[in-house]
Parts: sequence; C-alpha cells; structure tokens
Amino acid sequence: MYASTQSSRPAWGAVFSMALGVFALVTSEFLPSSLLTPMAAGMGVTEGGAGQAVTVTAFVALFASLLVSTVMHRVDRRAVFLAFSALLVVSDLLVAVAPNVSVLLAARILLGIAIGGFWTMSTAAVMRLVPESDIPRALSIVFSGVAAATIVAAPVGSYLGAIIGWRLVFLVGAALGLVALVTQAATLPRMAPRSATNLGTLLAVMRRPGIGIGVVAAGLVFAGHFAFFTYLRPFLEDVTGVGISGVSGMLLVFGVANFLGSAMGSWVIKWGLSRTLITMPLIMGMLGIGLAGLGGSQWGAVTMIAAWGMVFGIVPMSWSTWVADAVPDEAEAAGGLIVAAIQTGIAAGAAVGGAIVDASGVSTVFVAGSVVLLAAMLLAWIATRPRSVHVASVVQAKKASLADTCSQFLSTPQESIRETN
Repeated sequence: MYASTQSSRPAWGAVFSMALGVFALVTSEFLPSSLLTPMAAGMGVTEGGAGQAVTVTAFVALFASLLVSTVMHRVDRRAVFLAFSALLVVSDLLVAVAPNVSVLLAARILLGIAIGGFWTMSTAAVMRLVPESDIPRALSIVFSGVAAATIVAAPVGSYLGAIIGWRLVFLVGAALGLVALVTQAATLPRMAPRSATNLGTLLAVMRRPGIGIGVVAAGLVFAGHFAFFTYLRPFLEDVTGVGISGVSGMLLVFGVANFLGSAMGSWVIKWGLSRTLITMPLIMGMLGIGLAGLGGSQWGAVTMIAAWGMVFGIVPMSWSTWVADAVPDEAEAAGGLIVAAIQTGIAAGAAVGGAIVDASGVSTVFVAGSVVLLAAMLLAWIATRPRSVHVASVVQAKKASLADTCSQFLSTPQESIRETN
C-alpha cells in the first residue's frame, strides 16, 4: 500500500503543472534523437558522436538523481521544482546558440541536472499532492507528459528541423520550459522537506528484498529502449529507405502509439504489476529482433514501431507505481535509485549503441538492444517473485518474534519462573 499523503484534498492544478514540466523536460531530452542527422552535419561530427548529447544528459542525470535529495534536503520542494524548470530553459537556449559540440554538451549537462532532480522527487511530490486513493490517477496524469512529449519531440521536432533548422527547434523547447515554469509557480504549493536522504538511506533501500534487482531491471529496460530509439532515424533512412516526410510520419506513429499506451497504463497495471513489468520488455525485445530482420519493409517497420511505442508507453508508469507500492516510506530515495538506473540505462544505450552503429551498422544495435531487454525481463521476474520479495521479510519477522520471546523470558522475575516450575 501507498504511504499516507499530506493532502486530504487533491491539488490537481499542481499535478497538471508537473505533467507539463515532464512534457517540457522529456521533449528537450529527446530532441537530439529526432534531429540527429542535421545536428551531426551542423557540428561536423558523426551521428554516433552527436548521439552523445543524449549520453551526457543521462550521465549527469544519474548523479543528480542520487545527490539532489541530500544537497536540497533543507529546501522547499516547490522552489526545487521551479529551479529545475529554469535550468531546462537555460539549457535549451544554450543549445540553440552553441558554436561547437563542447558548448552543446555543456548545455546538456544543465538539462541532466534538471531531469535527474525532477524525476527523483516527482513520485514523492505526487504522493503529497493528492489523497492516497488518487495516487495512481495522479501518476498517470504526470506520466502522460512523457507520452505527449514522444508525439512532439520525435515527429514534430524532425519536421520543424527540416523547415526552420534544428537550432530554432531548441528555442521552441525553451519556450515550452518557460510555460511550465510559470504554470508551476502559479499552482505548486509549498512542500517542506521531510526526512533527509543520504548515502546510507540509499543503501538501506537497495538492500530491501527485491529492490536492488528491480532497480537494475528498470535500468536495463531503458538501455534496450534507447539503443533502439536514439538511432531510429538513421535506421529508417538507411534500412527502411524513407525520406524526411516518411521519418516524421513513422515517428508520429510511434508517438501516438506511445500516448495510447500511456493512457492504457493504469488499466494494464490492474492486470498485475508484476506481469506488466515482466511482459513489456519481453514484447519489446521480440519487436527489436523483428525490426532488425524485417525493417526493410515500410509496412513491417511502421507496424512494429507502433507496437513498440504502445508497449513502451506503459513502462515508465509501471516502474513509478512499483516504487510507490514497494517503498512508500522512502519514496524520494527509491525514486532517486530508479532514476539513476534509468539514466544509466539511457546513457549506456545511447553510448554503446553509437559505437555499434559506427562499427557494425544500425541494424546490429537493434539486436543488441533486444538482448538487453530480454535480460531485463528475467531480472524483473526475479525481483517481483513473491518469494524474492517476501521471504526475507518473513524470516526477519520470525527472528523478531523469537527475539521478543527471549526478551520477555529474560525480563521475567525469577520468582515467577520458580512458580511455573
């Protein structure tokens, strides 16, 4: 069960402002994936090199997710969220005017801080903004921002990039961030920090039954996905053989399917959270292998891309729900661990994927991503097995009961013991 929340009345305006912040953050994070070819040409680097704009963002977000709760442990959460949205605006403005790849990567570092911090605190904040019964719905609204961003960042980013240039597209991203910042300033209530999170807290959460394995599984799911998604445009151009309009159309299909998957997420999770966490990477892994073999067919490619988008739309909400359900008493710490794992996965998927693309071609990276996704499925099964989650707690409960019995015996007056004899 979820921990009790601070709010007895839902602050839906604040929840929607967080969804808008998620939309702006994810749009900015994934814009390089849809603009990879023109960015590489403009910066004079390979597509694999340009893909490191995704890698550095994820790498910084990894450390931000682990450190932000400790560094900001005295700061009101409202001010923290506003600061992250401001960093997003500054990052996109710097990317838009970056004269070289070094400035580009420096700007993406700022975005990584914003992403890592925002995602770490988002689930815990939602749990304070609405009553317990509304938490699944509120999380669904927040994560709808991810799905909406996939519709905008991929196809619209690619389309606008061909018309106005990739730099102006990042100016549009900065404008979205500014709208999110203003909306959050108007709706987010003050949220005083609760318990401070430190390294000891993170390690204690990781040692809980099933949590460490689950965190690794989440990271592998995102590694496999971003090995695919970061290099989807080169795949569509080189393997499927479509032009810019075809790329934009297929990315739109992915985004719409992703949105539908996100909308279905809360219903799918009711089917069983464990089943969902296991089944989604299995389907994605099979689709990756299918794309590597049949991606030359436009109809085959668009069908599998749509299926991939729908399935992945369910993934972020599923893992966030797992955090809220499995670690309600340390939601910020667990959220930080999940975000760190996810950002590690994104960085690894983009970085290793870029090396594979440059060395062996873009189809090979889809096969590698599928192998990672199947490994994630196995770990998700281990992490969510009733035995792996509950057996240790049962043993601990029995030990506690035995210790309590011994304590009562030792504290019994000797006269009472003699009387019983």
